[in-house]
Amino acid sequence: MNITQLETKRLILRPITEADAQDFFELDSNPEVHKFLGNNPVKTLKESENAIQHILGQYKTNGIGRLAIIDKVTHEFIGWSGLKFEQNLRKEFDYYDIGYRLKEQFWGKGYATEAALASLDYGFKDLQLKEICGAADINHIASNTILKKIGMQHSGTFEYDSLPHNWYTIQNPYL
Repeated sequence: MNITQLETKRLILRPITEADAQDFFELDSNPEVHKFLGNNPVKTLKESENAIQHILGQYKTNGIGRLAIIDKVTHEFIGWSGLKFEQNLRKEFDYYDIGYRLKEQFWGKGYATEAALASLDYGFKDLQLKEICGAADINHIASNTILKKIGMQHSGTFEYDSLPHNWYTIQNPYL
């Protein structure tokens, strides 16, 4: 398993480690962060540790997974972004998913867009994926805006947890 580290102008995207548990807890215990993710924020550090173990398992099984977003200057943990092989959200098929989740104090600064663009670039140039997909609750304006801003095309809607979600796709421009 050799998960790649990515860099942008302002960010380092590095593999998530067990040492990120406290930052994961701070991120995922915030009800505002989970407003469009089922309104089920974590309540214990153990839940965050379990989430990290799940990501580490994805690294081993799929050779890909979410990456920690770190500010190059302050070295602060901003959140996570990146690609993962998704097998649960859309029951009818598996796909490569782009995602991001940031601590609330980092919203609105362009970090999610910057990290997502680096992830698309890596997925298309290095992994040579044919297509990358994304989803967002139809009411989550910021997430839908980011997916459009990075060049994804709205490709319909679907229900997840009885809520409507927008579905986005983008094809590899290098193939």
